[in-house]
Amino acid sequence: MATHSGWASDARPDAPEDPRSLGRLVSDLSEQATRLVRAEISLAKAEVTAKATQAGIGIGLVAGAAVLALYALGTLITTAILGLSNAVSPWLAALIVSLVLLAITAVLGLLGVKRLQKGMPPVPDQAMENLQEDVETVKKGMHR
Repeated sequence: MATHSGWASDARPDAPEDPRSLGRLVSDLSEQATRLVRAEISLAKAEVTAKATQAGIGIGLVAGAAVLALYALGTLITTAILGLSNAVSPWLAALIVSLVLLAITAVLGLLGVKRLQKGMPPVPDQAMENLQEDVETVKKGMHR
């Protein structure tokens, strides 16, 4: 009785008779796996390219919005100066708005410097401590 794998225990009535040898089956499997990997790589490249294109367009739009926001901020500052000039002289209105802007800039700058100092130096202290503990544990384990 001939079976698919050559073992008598594999005899099943529904087992197909495959004329291909084991070597040929392994070769086919290798070829199909290679094709599958190449297809997956091609799909990944296409997906990354599409996402990068969308990200580039998005970055361009955000940059354009930032430029327009800067112009809008300038217009709002001018509006504040003109509005305040109805109550005081124009030069004084410009000075008041400029001093307020400088005060806001100073506060934001100081807050930013404090945050930067908290993050400096950018070294993973906890990870380094854990690594040193691991090294010490391994050294202790080797000396036993």
